[in-house]
Amino acid sequence: MSKNKIILFRADSSSKIGTGHIMRDLVLAQKYAKKGAKIIFASRNLEGNISQKIVDKGYELVTLESHSKKELKKIIKKRQVAMVVFDHYGIDAKYEKYIKEKTGVKILSFDDTYKKHYCDILLNHNLSADAKRYKKLVPKGCKIRCGKRYTLLRDEFYKAKKKKFKRSNVPTIFIAMGGADTAELNLKILKTLKKFPKIKKIVVTTTANKNLKKLQKFTQDERNIELHINSNRVAKLMAQSDFAIVTPSVIANELVYLKKKFLAIRVVQNNQSEMLKYLQKNGYATMEKFNKKELFNILKKVL
Repeated sequence: MSKNKIILFRADSSSKIGTGHIMRDLVLAQKYAKKGAKIIFASRNLEGNISQKIVDKGYELVTLESHSKKELKKIIKKRQVAMVVFDHYGIDAKYEKYIKEKTGVKILSFDDTYKKHYCDILLNHNLSADAKRYKKLVPKGCKIRCGKRYTLLRDEFYKAKKKKFKRSNVPTIFIAMGGADTAELNLKILKTLKKFPKIKKIVVTTTANKNLKKLQKFTQDERNIELHINSNRVAKLMAQSDFAIVTPSVIANELVYLKKKFLAIRVVQNNQSEMLKYLQKNGYATMEKFNKKELFNILKKVL
C-alpha cells in the first residue's frame, strides 16, 4: 500500500458482538500506518463498544447510522478510499461484491469460518487456518493469507516474550473469556476456583462486559483475585501466569506464541470451532462447553 492511500476498516464492537474484531484490526491498521497509509474506521455506535480505543490510537472514526452497504459506499467514494478491510460476520460475499462493483475499491476480508468472500485478499490469521479450503470460496486471483506467518500480535507480546518477568510465589491462573464475556464464564470459573484458595487468579475483561458489576462485586473482597478492566498489560499478565483459561479465539494465538499452557473453553459454536479442533489435535486442554465438574478435574491435574 503506497504512501497517503486511505484504508477504511469496517468493523463493530459491542457487548453482544465482543471486542476481538476491533482489537485485531488495530494491529493490522498499525502495520499499514507505518507504511504511510491514512487509517479510517467505520463503526456503528452499539452498546458496549470500544470505539474509544480507535480514537486513542489516533485514527479517524466515522460513526455509521446503519449497516447499509449504500451508506458505506457513499463514504468510500467521498473519502476516495483505496482499500476496505472487512472484519464482520454480518458482511457476506454479496455485500462485498456490491462494494467492489460500485466503488472499484480493493478489498481485504478477514475470515475464520471458511465462508465465501468476494475480495482481493483473504486473511485468516489463526494458527488453525488452512489455505487450501479457500480455493473455491474466493475469486480467481485473490491472495490467500493464512496461518502462523500472518498471525497478528500486538507489540506488547513481542516484548513480553523477550523479557523475563518476576513471577509470583504462588501458582497463578490467567482468565480471559472474551472482552464481552457473553456467557458470563469469568464468574462461573472463579466460583469453581474457590476450591483452590491458595491460587492467585488474574481476570481480564473490558467495559463491554454486561456482567462487569457482578464480577466487580464478587472480586472486591477477594485478596487472591486481581480484576483488570481494559488493560494495556495483557501480555505481561499472561507472561507472569503459570496457566490460563481462555476461549479458542485470537487469545489462543497469543498464548501459543508465549509458549503458555492453557485450557480453551468454547463459547461460540461457529467462529471458535476450527480453533478448538486445532488445539485438540495439538494436545492442548479443551472443553466443548463449560462444565464446572470437568473444569475442576482438569485444574486438579494441572495444579
